[in-house]
Amino acid sequence: MNRRDFLVGSGALVLWAHSPALLAKPSGKIEPLQLSEEQWRRRLSEDEFYILREAGTEPRGSSPLLDEDREGLYVCAGCGLELFRSEWKYDSDTGWPSFYRVLPDRVDTKPDRSWFVTRTEYHCRRCGGHQGHIFDDGPPPTGKRYCNNGLALAFHPA
Repeated sequence: MNRRDFLVGSGALVLWAHSPALLAKPSGKIEPLQLSEEQWRRRLSEDEFYILREAGTEPRGSSPLLDEDREGLYVCAGCGLELFRSEWKYDSDTGWPSFYRVLPDRVDTKPDRSWFVTRTEYHCRRCGGHQGHIFDDGPPPTGKRYCNNGLALAFHPA
């Protein structure tokens, strides 16, 4: 399936047609978005800044995205890079939006030793915004759980 067929078939063509700056080029390199701390503070709410720029965590169960069940795309709240498709979301019963797959080449990872145990943190490849952590207790077919802060995401319905 090519990109156009995917976009038309998934209903994402509407999003793409109205928001081309939000979408990464299909075969090109994802250009980094580098802003100063002041620019990020103007762009994000205080809570979004805490999560995306300071690797914070929102309170368990506080995200309205937990109950989001429409078809669409989840994008980085900092820069709009597409990260997850709605069909990859599942109820992990953890209190944070969870996904078993991420779009290819959209996140980078690093070890996080902040809780006396090593976890794998993932962040947006474009802006470096902290999204959450990856665990190996997810459902098939990947067995992964991308446990995401809801405030680190924006949802675009199909």
